[in-house]
Amino acid sequence: MSQTVAVLDIGKTNVKLALFDEGRLLWEKSAPNRVLPGPPYPHEDVESAWSFFLDALREAARTHRIGTIVPTAHGAAGALIGESNLAAPVMDYEFTGIDEIEPDYAKLRPPFSQSLSPKLPAGLNLGRQLAYQKWRCPDLFAKAKHFVGYPQYWTWRLSGIAVSEVTTLGAHGDLWLPRQGQVSSLVGALDVGHLLPPMRRAFDPLGPIQPDIAAAAGLAPETPVFCGIHDSNASLLPYLVSRQAPFTVLSTGTWVILMSVGLSLDQLDPRDDTLANVDVLGRPIACGRFMGGREYAVIAGGGGNPDIDAIERVIASGTIALPCFSGQGGPYATTEGVVRGEVAARDRAALATLYCALVSDLMLTRMGATIGDLIVEGTFARNRPFCQTLGALRPTQRVFGAEDAAGTARGAAMLAQWPPSYLIAEPSPIAPISISGLDSYRKAWTATVDRIV
Repeated sequence: MSQTVAVLDIGKTNVKLALFDEGRLLWEKSAPNRVLPGPPYPHEDVESAWSFFLDALREAARTHRIGTIVPTAHGAAGALIGESNLAAPVMDYEFTGIDEIEPDYAKLRPPFSQSLSPKLPAGLNLGRQLAYQKWRCPDLFAKAKHFVGYPQYWTWRLSGIAVSEVTTLGAHGDLWLPRQGQVSSLVGALDVGHLLPPMRRAFDPLGPIQPDIAAAAGLAPETPVFCGIHDSNASLLPYLVSRQAPFTVLSTGTWVILMSVGLSLDQLDPRDDTLANVDVLGRPIACGRFMGGREYAVIAGGGGNPDIDAIERVIASGTIALPCFSGQGGPYATTEGVVRGEVAARDRAALATLYCALVSDLMLTRMGATIGDLIVEGTFARNRPFCQTLGALRPTQRVFGAEDAAGTARGAAMLAQWPPSYLIAEPSPIAPISISGLDSYRKAWTATVDRIV
């Protein structure tokens, strides 16, 4: 049996265990990631995810020798932990009741010029969650010994070691100063500095798995657990080691995260939902975000990908989708999405594809990401017309598709041997095509968007 890296991948929509050997996917299993309604607020169903991971590890260990464990998890989530358990539930970042603290929180939030973290809806600023827990759940908060990012919660649960990590703290949380590489003034203003454990790097091994968990999961007691990483940053890792800047990775799933390596931070604007995340080495990365996967599903009326003929039919019809269909993320989060015109049911996926390509194009332009390759990774990489439309909208930039359903987990697996000594698979180039009427369609869409917001 080969020795493998097991990645615990906690996404907003699904949880997954994936096993890799030098970048090759060997085994995977997934389940829905549930949110419980509360009290005290909507929160991650951590125990269901834990049961899933134990069962999946036990199943995988029957046929593979698991040599290392690396967790990765979505951003805007953190855990208050006590001596041996959660002190408070892990808040669901879509909890809108958090808005009640905004008047008080706004007085403490560091300015965008320092944090490069925009004011985001609901709980998408991790610092806002922490303030809510302190002010509205004081009994639970008082039990906390540490506050850790969500990937590091799983590290702690597996190893018993609590650490902080920069890609998680630096993900639009108001808690980090990307340029200075240190915590923001919010940490002092909330008086939570004592809750932040020591900083470690995402690729640091922290210690062996706890003996009782090793026995329950069928793993060797010396199996090391690594620090772990924010999921969008995991998607970026293969390109950090295989490409020269500038380039942009579009990490796509529930969210579309545009990460522009080598781009100046000067054009970032919180009104556009552009910001700086922080990479695995602590360097600020210019980013933009919108909830493209969810918006796609709303517009398309479900899943499925179109063909180019359908794209051209929608363009010829003049039907446009105008933002925003998720209520959060992107430059138009506060406007209500609407479809103007008529489109056949079979062409709704084409309308959704055009919409997501246009929003991506607009955000890239506003960020100043006008040069360098564009690598589409994740769900939209398997939507070839999306890649082709993006390429037609931005003809001076090459577009590549990384058709890898395990891209986030595969990136996280690289942390077990960083930097990796094995070859990184290259994404596939998307041949440029001409799409009839696209330029006029974009002008009409842009003009309409400009009028409604």
